[in-house]
Amino acid sequence: MKILCIGEALIDMICTDKGKTLSAGNNFLKKPGGAPTNVAAAVAALGGNVALAAKVGDDPFGKQLIEVMNGFGVDTNTMLTDKKHFTTFAFVSLMEDGERDFVFNRGADGQLTIEDIDSIDLRDITIIHFGSATAFLPGPLQAAYLHLLEKAIYHNIFISFDPNYRHLLFKNNTQTFIEQSWHFLKHCQFFKVSDEEAMLITGTNSLEAATTKLLNETKAVFAITLGKEGTLLGINGDQHIIESIPIKPIDTTGAGDAFVGAVLYQLSHRSKTQIADLNPTDWRRFVTNANKAGARTCEYLGAMEAFTHLNNQIFN
Repeated sequence: MKILCIGEALIDMICTDKGKTLSAGNNFLKKPGGAPTNVAAAVAALGGNVALAAKVGDDPFGKQLIEVMNGFGVDTNTMLTDKKHFTTFAFVSLMEDGERDFVFNRGADGQLTIEDIDSIDLRDITIIHFGSATAFLPGPLQAAYLHLLEKAIYHNIFISFDPNYRHLLFKNNTQTFIEQSWHFLKHCQFFKVSDEEAMLITGTNSLEAATTKLLNETKAVFAITLGKEGTLLGINGDQHIIESIPIKPIDTTGAGDAFVGAVLYQLSHRSKTQIADLNPTDWRRFVTNANKAGARTCEYLGAMEAFTHLNNQIFN
């Protein structure tokens, strides 16, 4: 069963001069990124059938992103190039106080249109994953994102959602992020959030209150990632804690995307009817395996490098 991921494909420029601002830093590490791009790569690395709907620039960086996805085995026929806009860049530097100096240079990723979505053949797609923080920013992608959700609902396609909140993108308009997230939470069958995102979106100040609200106001199965404390699984009005995998992390980048990719990979081996019949024991096993994928990702530097070490044998 084929999975379609939609959202941003971009280049992360990470300042390796720790503690320096972007203006003071001289050395940068170029890494392919974007949350839905990471999820697609993780699914493919595990052996899944996955495509990525995204737009990149007609430039060396856009070509690199397509080549990297091809290398993982992702279907890139739905990765489109834009001749008018450069590939999107995110520049980030970690300061001594833990804060991030961040500049988001948005380009082609935001130009994915409704017309682009309508050109995608959904007949073979059984799962669509919406995992883009940038899709809630104003622009063509915002409308295309919502349009694909409506098509997924119409065609009864399984919907997965990960809001991927980025404070530096929404610090002046958090409410619009929350409102748009709730629209997807109400319509998806599975979603993943961090504990911070759960409290932000629900407007609560504790994990317990956030979990209760999500159980009461959504019909989806959901996972709240808690770092080393494990993962909270919400299903059928109940909650379960699945323990994390003990590791010494090297880099946590992409761990959440690997988690989602592992869940979707496992779901893709079930029919729609079988997915609907999954019980809490099945979902606990899925989340346990997803925790393994996230843990494996943390053992390597950089998400894409980590994904080359993913395979479905880690589930055994």
